[in-house]
Amino acid sequence: MIHAQTDGVRTGVQLIDVSEHADGQRLDNFLLSRLKGLPKSHLYRLIRKGEVRINKKRCKPDSRLVTGDVVRVAPLRLSEQEPAARPGASLVQLLRDSVLYEDEHLMAINKPAGLAVHAGSGLRLGLIEALRAMAGEGDFRELVHRLDKDTSGCILIAKNGKVLKLLQADLKQKVMEKTYQALVHGVWPDALDEVKVALQKNQPHAGERIVTVQADGKAALTRFRRLQVFATASLIEAMPVTGRTHQIRVHCQYAGHPIIGDTKYTFDRRHDFASVRHLNLHAAQLCFRHPVSGQAMTVSAPLRDEMKSLIDRLNEEKRR
Repeated sequence: MIHAQTDGVRTGVQLIDVSEHADGQRLDNFLLSRLKGLPKSHLYRLIRKGEVRINKKRCKPDSRLVTGDVVRVAPLRLSEQEPAARPGASLVQLLRDSVLYEDEHLMAINKPAGLAVHAGSGLRLGLIEALRAMAGEGDFRELVHRLDKDTSGCILIAKNGKVLKLLQADLKQKVMEKTYQALVHGVWPDALDEVKVALQKNQPHAGERIVTVQADGKAALTRFRRLQVFATASLIEAMPVTGRTHQIRVHCQYAGHPIIGDTKYTFDRRHDFASVRHLNLHAAQLCFRHPVSGQAMTVSAPLRDEMKSLIDRLNEEKRR
């Protein structure tokens, strides 16, 4: 509930009560969904200057909210905002067909490749915005973790803040296990069962984020298993122990076997797969503990058609 009234694009002091739906949510995500028309950079500046407070105390963008908190936002000016983007009928049907598991606490989706998990960088609609629109006003939907736009497969969505907090705690404590499948260039050595090199995020060009191997970066470990070998490619399983940005993609590139279709991390020309336009990385399985019942859960997502077709093609070439 918001106690202050807004006058067009101007606001007075706003005092926003945190309901149980938002328990455990990050402050920045909480406010961005309520202060329509406020640029993210402006919000971070307000928080840094102390013009946003939780229970009268200074806070940070990643501060976690608790039911009953009161968030105070100083007077500000909001830009005129276009109506919120809504998913079209085809996307709504696709997402309904992509539900792998759902109950009153959470849902698991087989995310389509090419759909960003959230809006931003010129995109008005991502997976989470579409799911919120489908759920209706007031229903909580939040990403438990993320997948790259071009990665398909299992992703968890929390339906309330308490569940979000519990699942993210399990993720941080490595209770949750993620298993990916990837098609990579070349013959992956059967003995190569892990890559452990530190990674660093860089932004050398405006709007472009790239991750590199750097000794002083953040520790990163991925375990691998070779599943199938073809003439010029391999199907592998990747199990990230840490959760760094682009971790599997960079670790595959570092091992000398970049993922087929990964234009960002394939630095030399690979003529065998020059026509492949999609990243062949798929989040195949999630194993986690249900945050309410405590039951051991496993959800699996079938490979998307493009990856299956490429595997069929490689198998056919192998038989020749």
